[in-house]
Amino acid sequence: MKKYKVGILGATGMVGQRFVSLLENHPWFEINVLAASKRSAGKAYTEAVGEKWSMDTEIPEKISNMILMDASEDAKKIASMVDFIFCAVGMEKEEIKELETVYAKLECPVISNNGAHRDTPDVPMIIPEINPEHSEIIHAQRKRLGTKKGFIAVKSNCSLQCYIPAAYPLMDLGITKILVCTYQAVSGAGKTLSEWAEMNDNIIPFISGEEEKSEIEPLKILGKIDNDRIIPANFLSITSQCIRVPVSNGHTAAVFMSFEKEVPLDNIINRWENYSAYSQKLGLPSSPKKFLYYFKEEDRPQIRKDLKLESGMAVAIGRLREDKHYNIKFVCMSHNTIRGAAGGAILMAELLCHEGYI
Repeated sequence: MKKYKVGILGATGMVGQRFVSLLENHPWFEINVLAASKRSAGKAYTEAVGEKWSMDTEIPEKISNMILMDASEDAKKIASMVDFIFCAVGMEKEEIKELETVYAKLECPVISNNGAHRDTPDVPMIIPEINPEHSEIIHAQRKRLGTKKGFIAVKSNCSLQCYIPAAYPLMDLGITKILVCTYQAVSGAGKTLSEWAEMNDNIIPFISGEEEKSEIEPLKILGKIDNDRIIPANFLSITSQCIRVPVSNGHTAAVFMSFEKEVPLDNIINRWENYSAYSQKLGLPSSPKKFLYYFKEEDRPQIRKDLKLESGMAVAIGRLREDKHYNIKFVCMSHNTIRGAAGGAILMAELLCHEGYI
């Protein structure tokens, strides 16, 4: 099988580093371009990252001396050198929107980790195990953009990828409302504990924009395509509270859920344990063999014990029980920079390659 040549925009940041580490030995994708801001352009990757490399593996030798390009100024050249790009740039929303549109119109597909286009009606926001059919909207988007190959596809906010996967197998049971409190690692802010002194022995009960994303984005993921746009779901409501906690990696969520009628707990656990998605059956390189893990132990899931399930691509669930005000409550957890960011984007790219969009 031919290898796809890929580029990483924002390669020096936290998520960009995760893309680099996950793609080192990828069987389908080969890094051909690394790009970042103007201040890093022209430097070797190792020099530009310096002491900010925060992965638990070394910088891959074959790209350590790769010279960074300017993600904005070199767009045309970059587009000509790759089959598609992963975008994880740290810019203002409107700047990201413009940059990603530029690449798409240069006939370079964009797999974005950014939130700029998540509310664009014909841009799919895909979790491969949940809504792979949303890729069909790419045809309408290409028509709007006037492209043959170029398009933009985005992954969702990292925190909701630990609880929406747990909710999805239960949707046909009549979920009416969800209350979720997320406890989010510092890597979700692109930082480490060693460089963020404020997080030492502390929690911060506010993450800018996070609650709005947690309440709105799932409705698009669960929506339907109609008349060249994705119409958000309207059959449930979600309210959230998002808290930053002194953990390096891994987002945890406490979830409360109501149904139209009472549902036996054994039924719910059985659905989680036996859930299998279309994308898993395809045998994609980054797809977890088992997507959802339910733990019966009262003190699970835990970051230290369960974060690397399926190489960080699985979702861990536990503490399912009845609730006095909602029908059920449970806890879930996933790796925010793997499943919730770079790994989820890579899996989405694998799906789109398999389906012929790239």
